[in-house]
Amino acid sequence: MIGKPENVTSLPATTMQSVNYIKQMLPELAELARKEKAEMLVFLLEMAFTEATDLLSGRSDSIKVDRHHAPRVAMKPSGKI
Repeated sequence: MIGKPENVTSLPATTMQSVNYIKQMLPELAELARKEKAEMLVFLLEMAFTEATDLLSGRSDSIKVDRHHAPRVAMKPSGKI
């Protein structure tokens, strides 16, 4: 099959840096959720980790979705850590 070579991505460097930062934070958040027995949060954070890994390796192109038409949930940091 002809296509994008493995481990190559066409994402801008700033996007790669942002996704990499998010990926680094996810295990810590998943551990907090695990300690609180918030299993659905653990699952979703693990899925986010997988997606971030796929984006960074070029195996996913989900970031190319038209964000103007994608459903969104308003999320604001609580400021509590």
